[in-house]
Amino acid sequence: MHSTPASLLDRLRSPDDAEAWVRFVRLYTPFLYYWANRNGLQESDTEDLVQEVFAQLLKALPQFKLDPNRSFRAWLAVVVGNKWRELNRKRRPQTVPASDLDEQPAPDADFDDREYRAHIAGRALNLIQEEFAPATWKAFWAAVVERRPANAIAVELGISPNAVYLARGRVLRRLREELKGLVD
Repeated sequence: MHSTPASLLDRLRSPDDAEAWVRFVRLYTPFLYYWANRNGLQESDTEDLVQEVFAQLLKALPQFKLDPNRSFRAWLAVVVGNKWRELNRKRRPQTVPASDLDEQPAPDADFDDREYRAHIAGRALNLIQEEFAPATWKAFWAAVVERRPANAIAVELGISPNAVYLARGRVLRRLREELKGLVD
């Protein structure tokens, strides 16, 4: 388990917290690649976009304050959309007026909520799995993902039904901590 109780988003306010930044990059890189590929960027452009987004986040997140009326997802979508437009500006011939490019919306810049949640939560689960004993993880997975009854899981794993509920609670609590502020 993490020694720091603060959420990942809180920890990112410190550019010196290398562990938090590594974790954030591991959490968001697959989603950003997915978004860019879904919107037709070539591999080299996708790599440039992801790199530029993380460079911008490194500058912006230390001062970032979560607006209660907006989500982190919406803010991130604006950052990605702006970087997408910058990338297109660099790729386009100079004969296209810059104002035309600025008015062009990034494709699906407002990330689909379900897609975003699925990607980020799934990736976070992969990252936190190593923090739990295999039996705890198996009990959690069977109860939450497979939606199996606690009694059946308990018999299979040789533990009590209460241990299944405790495992489920510990993993979900850790997942909520990991995603606090990142997923609305």
